[in-house]
Amino acid sequence: MDAVANNIRAIAERFVSARLAGAVLPGYPGEAPADLVEAYACQDIAINLWPDRVVGWKIGRINAPDDVRFGCDRLAGPIFANSVLPAQAGQATQFPVTVGGFSAVEAEFVFHIRHNAPSAKHHWTQDEAMALVGDVFIGIEIAGSPLATINDLGPLVVASDFGNNAGLILGPKAEGWRDRPVSGWTCETLIDGKSIGVGAASDLPGGPFEAMRFIAEFSARRGRPLEAGWLISTGAVTGVHDIAAGQSARLRFDGFGELACKAVAGGPQA
Repeated sequence: MDAVANNIRAIAERFVSARLAGAVLPGYPGEAPADLVEAYACQDIAINLWPDRVVGWKIGRINAPDDVRFGCDRLAGPIFANSVLPAQAGQATQFPVTVGGFSAVEAEFVFHIRHNAPSAKHHWTQDEAMALVGDVFIGIEIAGSPLATINDLGPLVVASDFGNNAGLILGPKAEGWRDRPVSGWTCETLIDGKSIGVGAASDLPGGPFEAMRFIAEFSARRGRPLEAGWLISTGAVTGVHDIAAGQSARLRFDGFGELACKAVAGGPQA
């Protein structure tokens, strides 16, 4: 095994160990990936080490100028079965955060895959990808990492650590989504009662439909084609909003519903 492969495996092992222990990493645990190939190689090793199964993907942005540099404007990270929390009507869903690490909430529209994607199909149009979608839900991506500076270190570092994902709060179906333009899929995020972000799904480049096309190609090319029942969290509509243990958030999806959550101090994971 060469030095690059050794470094990638060591990074994956350190991130997985820290996440399982609920511990903080004081710095990036190795030499940062040189490109997206190395970043996702690290992520793949970590997925295989993680004691849970993949049930979907979160999609994040790669902003300019990195989108040109890496030839891609989105990145992805796994959603694991035990990290999906069903929202409770009229109650704030509690979710754990690593104190001293990174944690944030993101308003998301979540696509539910209704049937398996063909494993040999690596090129997709938006229409082809959207034909895989059955229902759309409102949700909250729980962004999180043992590394507090993860977002400051750029998209390669983000991709290497599960795409900076720590879970998903899954809300009710967005009824009538097919009859509304994505410019009308609007959201507002409040933390401790203060409005800190508003936006529409169409604000993201290409909107959630382009996110779906991206993930259909991305997952197939990694040998992980989309499966029936998987959840695709399509992107942060109002932005990425830091949250700390003890704080509460309320996310309003105009015409679709409202979700509430509260961050609590986490610990080791079973």
